[in-house]
Amino acid sequence: MKLILPVEVADDLKPHLPSDVAVVRVDGDGNLDGDATDAEVYFSWFLLKPNTLNRVLEAAPALRWHHAPNAGVNHILSPTYLERDITLTNGAGVHAIPIAEFVIAFMLAHAKHLHELYTLQDQHQWKRGFPITELWDATLLIIGAGGIGQEIAARAKGFGMKILGSRRHPEPLPNFDKVVGANEWRTLLSEAHYVVIATPLTWETKGLIDETVLRSMRSDAYLMNVARGAVVDEPALITALKEGWIAGAGLDTVISEPLSPESPLWSLPNVFVTPHCTGHSPRVKERTLALFLDNLSRYRNGRPLRNVVDKKAGY
Repeated sequence: MKLILPVEVADDLKPHLPSDVAVVRVDGDGNLDGDATDAEVYFSWFLLKPNTLNRVLEAAPALRWHHAPNAGVNHILSPTYLERDITLTNGAGVHAIPIAEFVIAFMLAHAKHLHELYTLQDQHQWKRGFPITELWDATLLIIGAGGIGQEIAARAKGFGMKILGSRRHPEPLPNFDKVVGANEWRTLLSEAHYVVIATPLTWETKGLIDETVLRSMRSDAYLMNVARGAVVDEPALITALKEGWIAGAGLDTVISEPLSPESPLWSLPNVFVTPHCTGHSPRVKERTLALFLDNLSRYRNGRPLRNVVDKKAGY
């Protein structure tokens, strides 16, 4: 059988492939170093360009399975892609640990006023009196209790937080005090001191965090987005932050990336902006390759693949 592998990891994977597997490499622009007409499997890499995907699809008419390393696949599910009968799997779970750790960092930075303390240190000032708080007994609402949400809950529970969550098909989950359905989380906003967005971007979740939601949150609530920027109505969020509807926000993702230098989000004192890096870790590549190799073994042996995407639902 033949695989199409990204140049970034082809050499890492080759020693682990069965001897009867042939490899065609593809670079970031979709240039292939061989004939892919009979390739069955395509493993794409991060920051996949639309033209790259289209070139691979054109070159590989026999493609049956595509593995994407990202958890979010909204950038892949174009009308052209959906016309093809291709099983799509994603990297859900490989980024969960570093993202969960970053969410804890966002909350601690807010509760302990770390930004102000770093500034005082830089200015050589010994000043006290900040309203420093605890995470203990605070309530965290996780919108999207999937793999990432569950890793967040596991760490937050260690701080003694009350954990609320939402998912399309609610069920009891470890470390959660309550899990509700996809739209029921709105009734929990008045309880939540911290709200984290960990839901995929789909047609249903685009603009989900709108003015109504922001006005329903507590005035001392802190919002964190580690999902996709388009889940949030950004102009409404900026207004909410300026006018004090909520206490602040930790934003790892925004609607248009990179964030424009002119965006007011950079200079708002109650915002912590990070450059879509919460999922970064040296361990992510290791987990990504291990997941692909496990799925390749499953594919070759006719067993169910892990992380199959529901292309209609978008995740």
